[in-house]
Amino acid sequence: MEYIGYVGLGFLAASWIPQTIKTIKEKKCSASTLFLALAFCGSFSLMIYALILRNPVFSLLNLMTSSGAMINLFYKIKELRREKT
Repeated sequence: MEYIGYVGLGFLAASWIPQTIKTIKEKKCSASTLFLALAFCGSFSLMIYALILRNPVFSLLNLMTSSGAMINLFYKIKELRREKT
């Protein structure tokens, strides 16, 4: 049954890949800052919880999701700072 978790992990992680690649190439992010901040905080918290539970599927999923959100948030903040100057 664990394979179902890995399939879900693949789909959710894959959902961040195109946006993150687009963000890196364009050096800007079209997603909302609030969405990115909440997505990062939520997935990072869930990653810690999954690590405590020693659940590899959800630990990996939330590590990947946190990374995608963090990269996009980094570029979003950088973009907002650039607009202010």
